[in-house]
Amino acid sequence: MGLFGISKKEKELAFEVERQATKIKCQIERTQQLESEKKELEAEIERLKPLVCPEKTFLDELENKIQEEKKNYEKILDDEEEAKKQIEHLKWLQKENRAKISKQEKEIIKNDAEIEIQTFGLYEPTYEFANSDLYKEELKKVRDEQKKLITLKKACIGNAAYCKVNDSQSQGIKMLKGLQKLLLRAFNTECDNIVANVKISNYDRSIAKMEKARSTISECSSSLKIEISDEYLELKKKELSLALDFAIVKHEEKERIRELKAQEREAAKAQKEIEEARKKLLKEQAHYQNAMQMLLLQLEKEPDNQDLIAKKVELEADIADTQKAIENVDYREANKRAGYVYIISNIGAFGKDVYKIGMTRRLEPMDRVNELGDASVPFNFDVHALIFTEDAPALESALHKAFDDRKVNKVNTRREFFRVSLDEIKKVVRENFDKTVEWIDFPEAEQYRQSLVMK
Repeated sequence: MGLFGISKKEKELAFEVERQATKIKCQIERTQQLESEKKELEAEIERLKPLVCPEKTFLDELENKIQEEKKNYEKILDDEEEAKKQIEHLKWLQKENRAKISKQEKEIIKNDAEIEIQTFGLYEPTYEFANSDLYKEELKKVRDEQKKLITLKKACIGNAAYCKVNDSQSQGIKMLKGLQKLLLRAFNTECDNIVANVKISNYDRSIAKMEKARSTISECSSSLKIEISDEYLELKKKELSLALDFAIVKHEEKERIRELKAQEREAAKAQKEIEEARKKLLKEQAHYQNAMQMLLLQLEKEPDNQDLIAKKVELEADIADTQKAIENVDYREANKRAGYVYIISNIGAFGKDVYKIGMTRRLEPMDRVNELGDASVPFNFDVHALIFTEDAPALESALHKAFDDRKVNKVNTRREFFRVSLDEIKKVVRENFDKTVEWIDFPEAEQYRQSLVMK
C-alpha cells in the first residue's frame, strides 16, 4: 500500500458509514411522508366528521395507526442517534487502522532490502559521462528543471472549476493551491527517499515505487482533479537513473584510486627494496675490496702461499658476484617493466581451478604473495609459478586478456581471479614467453588439508 493508499478494512468501514447514512436518510424521508399523510388524513377526518359520525371504529383505527407511526418516528430518531455514534466509532477505528498501516509500511520498507536481494538484475548505465563531476552537473540540471516546472505550476496540476469553498471560487482556488503544495511535497519526499536508497538491485522496484506514489496521489485527489504531471514524473525518473549512474561511477573512481594507491604502495615497496639491496651490496662490495687489498699486501710478502692465493680467488669471485648483483639491482630500478608474474591459488578460500594472476616488481616476489595471504583470507596462497620477465606487464596483460571471459568478478575488472585450469594458463604462458618456467602442479594447501583432517 502506498503512502496515500486505502486498505480493504478502511474501504469496508467507509462503505458501512455510507450505508448507515443512506438508511437514516430513507427513514427520515419516510417519517416526513407519514407526517404529511397524517396531516392530510386529519384534515380529511375533520371534513368528514359531520357526515360520518357513526364511523367511530374507522377513526379509532386511524388514531391507532397514527400513534404507531409516532412510535416508529421516535424509533427512527433513536436509530439515527445510534447511527451517529456508530459513525463516530467507525471514524475512530479508521484513524487507528491508518496508524497501524503506517507502522506496517515502515516495517515493509525496512525489509525491502531483504526482498530486493531476490530481484537482482543486470543494470546497464543509462548515461555515459566521462567522470562523476559531469554526472553531478547533469543532476543539477535535472533538479533545476524540476524547480522550473514547480514555479510554472506544471508539476502538480489541478482544475479550479472543481474547487469551491462556501460557494466561493476564490476560496476554492486557494484551497486547491494548498492541496497541490501538500501533495507535491509528499511526492517529493517519497521520491527523495527512493533516490537516496537506489541500488542496482532495486532500480526497477524504485521506478515502480515512483509510479505508485504518483498514482496513489492522483487517486486520493481524483475528485478535485489534482495529479502529478507526466513531465514531472519523467524528470524524477531521470534523476533516479542519474543518481544510480553517479553512485556507480563514484564507486568505480574510488576503486581506481584505491588500485592506484595500492600500485603506488607496491612501487614504493619495490623501490625501498632496491635501495636497501643496493646499500647492502655496496657495503658487502666495500668489505670484499678491503679484504682484497689486505690480502694483496700479504701476497707481496708471501707470493707462493697457496692459502693466500686460494683466498684471493675466492674474494675475486665474491667481488664479481656482488658487482653482478649491484648491476642487476640497477637494471631493475632503470627498467620499470621488469618483474615477476605470479600464478597462485587458494583452494581453501576459492575452490579448485580458481587462480590469481598478477605481477610484482619486488626483488623478493614471495613477499608480495605472503601479503596477499593475510588475515583477509582463511588460508595462505600456494604458488604455481613465479615468472621473471623483462616485460612483466605485457605477460600479465596477455594472460588477463586470454581469460577475460573466465573472470570470477565480472563487475570489477581489476580483480585478478580467473576460473580456469592450470594447463590452460601454461599454454598461454608458452605462447607469450619463450623461456623455461618451473611449475608446481599440485597445491600444497597445508593448513586447508590439515583443517579437513581435524574436522
